[in-house]
Order: sequence, then structure tokens, then C-alpha cells
Amino acid sequence: MLTSFILLILSIQSPLWPMDIEPERGDPFIIMNKATNELAFFQYGDLIELYDVASGKEPELTPEGTFTVVVKAENPYYRKSDIIGGAPTNPLGTRWIGFDALETDGRIYGMHGTNEPESIKQYVSNGCIRMQNEQVEQLYDDVPLGTKIWITSKVDKTILELGAEVGIVRSSAAKSGQ
Repeated sequence: MLTSFILLILSIQSPLWPMDIEPERGDPFIIMNKATNELAFFQYGDLIELYDVASGKEPELTPEGTFTVVVKAENPYYRKSDIIGGAPTNPLGTRWIGFDALETDGRIYGMHGTNEPESIKQYVSNGCIRMQNEQVEQLYDDVPLGTKIWITSKVDKTILELGAEVGIVRSSAAKSGQ
């Protein structure tokens, strides 16, 4: 009975896969390339959507590596300046998709909307990934907790080539540009 209880708890912790296991080709996966300020959402081995984003004003502010989405929030509260969620002055926009970069709890680093849409494609953030509100709302609906995000700064590869590098798309699709 104790074993059954432990298995139940473990299965509730991660709705997709255990948080420390690499995803399979069909699992949702996000790649963010700081060199191009592009964010790609993949699922079932296909590129579903490619977004222009903003990232850290200094290269080290947006951490690189593979992380896990652990927090999602609609109309997030902005603690730093005590701005309620949904306020037009809230720099986090309408959605927060937080990930566990640098051993944080998903409330420090994340993908979020913005109240400054002109900042997209710029290097302006304190480390988060900024998106247009409409786009982060779409991504929010598509990305479950447990989704992996890989942040890199490779200048010599396309998003599809990066997807092939981590094994989430077929290498033939990356070579043909599909």
C-alpha cells in the first residue's frame, strides 16, 4: 500500500515525464536562441510556431541550458514594483510561463508578455524572455508544466537545425528547411 501511495505521488508531480528525464521526439519542447532572439515551440517532432522575443540586456542575464517549465500564471503579479496582475502598467503582460533556471523555482526566470511591445527583438530584459501578449497567451495554452526549454546562443544554426541537434525534429526536415 505504501508503494502504491508513493507511485501515485510521483505520477502527480510531473504530468508529462519525470522532470529530470529528457523528452521524447513527440513531447512539447521550446528552443530559445539568444543570438537571433527567436523562440520556437515544437511538438510531435514539428515546428509549431516561431516567435520573435526579447532577452537579457547583457548576455549573461538570460541563462543558457535546458530547463523545465514549473509555473504558469495568468495576469501575473509583478512583485518588484507591487503591480497587480492585469494592470496596463504591469511589465509582465498577461501571462507568465516560469522555468527552473539556475535552480530557481520558476518565479525568477520565465517567458512573459509585455506592456512594451516595441521591445520585442531587442536585448532589454533583466533575464526573462519577453513576448507579445497575444503570442505568450497562445504559448501558455499549448505548453503544459514539465515542458523542457533549451536556451542557447548559437549563431551558425537555424531553429530547425537546433531542433535536430537535440533530437526533437528529424534531421532530414532540418536539412530541407521543412
